[in-house]
Amino acid sequence: MSNNDLRSAVRGRVWLSGEEGFDQAAAAWNLTVEQPVAAVVEAADADDVAALVRHAGRAGLTVTAQPRGHGATGDVDGLILLRTTRLDEVTIHADQGWARVGAGVTWGQVQTEAGARNLTGLAGSTPQVSVVGYLLGGGLSWFSRKYGWAADSVVAFDIVDADGRQARVSVDSDPDLFWALRGGGGDFAIVTAVEFRLFPERSLYGGRITWQGDKAAQVFDAYREVTTHAPRELSVWVHRLQFPKAPPLVAVDVTYLGDQLKAEELLAPLSKIDGVMADRRTMLSTADLGHVTDEPITPAPALPRNELLVGLDEATVEILLAEPIAPLIDVHLRHLGGRLAEPGPLAGASGALGEPYLLGTLGLGINPQLTEAVQAKQSKLVAQLGDRVSGRKPYTFLAAGESASQAFPEETLARLREIKRARDPHHVFHANYPVRH
Repeated sequence: MSNNDLRSAVRGRVWLSGEEGFDQAAAAWNLTVEQPVAAVVEAADADDVAALVRHAGRAGLTVTAQPRGHGATGDVDGLILLRTTRLDEVTIHADQGWARVGAGVTWGQVQTEAGARNLTGLAGSTPQVSVVGYLLGGGLSWFSRKYGWAADSVVAFDIVDADGRQARVSVDSDPDLFWALRGGGGDFAIVTAVEFRLFPERSLYGGRITWQGDKAAQVFDAYREVTTHAPRELSVWVHRLQFPKAPPLVAVDVTYLGDQLKAEELLAPLSKIDGVMADRRTMLSTADLGHVTDEPITPAPALPRNELLVGLDEATVEILLAEPIAPLIDVHLRHLGGRLAEPGPLAGASGALGEPYLLGTLGLGINPQLTEAVQAKQSKLVAQLGDRVSGRKPYTFLAAGESASQAFPEETLARLREIKRARDPHHVFHANYPVRH
C-alpha cells in the first residue's frame, strides 16, 4: 500500500504497518486478539470516512470499522482499520425523547447526558462500549426485558455505502438496509451517526450483593425463584466468581426500573440469605448504570464464551455448581425473556430471543497454558449441559473464532447475505463477524 496514496485520500491520521505508533493504533480492546491490518486510519469526520471508502473501492481494498475494538476478532489480515473515535457528536433532544450520536461515542457519554434529563438509552453493562457498535450487534441492555433489543430503538442511521456515498437510512428510506443494520453487524455500510429513542425513567434501583462461595446453592435457588416471577422491569444476573489467589464468591447483580420498596419485595428470596459480605444496592441515576457490575475499563486478555440456555431447572443448576470454576474467573447467568422474546413487526435482524437465560463464562488468556486450560474448561461445561444449550448465540455475544452463522436462523442469515451481495458486491466492508462467511 502506498503511503502517499492513502495519506492523500484522507484528512485524518494514518498509521501504516511498521511505523511508529502503529501497534498501539491497531490494538484491540481484548489483548488476546491480534489485528494484522495493513493500515489504521483515524477519520476526521463523516466526509473523511466517505473519502476513505472511495479510495478503498478504487484500490480493491477492504475496510473494517472499530471505534475502540471491543468486538475485535483478529480476522482482519491486510485490511484497513478505520477508527471512528473523532466522530463524537452527542445531541440529546430531551423534549422529543431521542438522541443523535456519532460513531465514536460511548454509552457512558450518552447516559451521562440523558440521565441528567431523567432519560435513558438501552445501555448494556459497561459504559466503555461504543453506541454504534453495540447497536449494530443488536445490543442486550439491562432494560431489554422491558423494551427489547437496543437496536430496535434506532430511528435512523447516517451511513457511507460501498461506493463512498453518504445517506440517511430509515425504515422509510431503505427498509432492507435499515433492518440489516439493526442487529446484523457492520457488514453492509459504515455507520457514521445514529439516532435512537430515549425512555423516561425517573427511578432506577440496582447494585451487587456478594456472599462467600459456600452460599452458591442457596443463591442459585433464590435466583431461580426471583426470575421465575420477575416483572419486565427487573433484570437479575447471578455469578460464580473465582479471582486469582482469592476465595470463591457468589454474587447477584440487579437493576429495577422502579422504587426501592417494590424492588426489595421482588428480591426477598435473596435478602433472606445470611452471610452477606457486601450489598451495594441503592437508588441510582441511569448515568451510574456501569457501577452495577463495575466491569474493567482498561484492556484485558479476556477469553469469553457465551451460550443460550433453554431453561434453568434443578438439573441445570446442579451442573453449574458441581465443580469449582477455576481456571475460569466468572460463570454467570443473565435473565432474558420479556420483550426480547416478543419483537414487534418492525424489529431488526436480531429477531426474537426465545431462550430465557444467557450463560457467560470468562477466563484470562495470560499465557498459552492458561488459555488452553480456560478453553478446555469452557468446552467441558458446555458439553455437560448438553441439549440444555440451544446452540444459538446472540450476534453481540459472539467471540473470536465464532461466526455469524451461529447467531441467526437460516432464513435470517440468507436475507442478510442477500443484502450484503446487493449492497457490497466487491467486499469493501468487513464486519467483526461477516455474514458472508
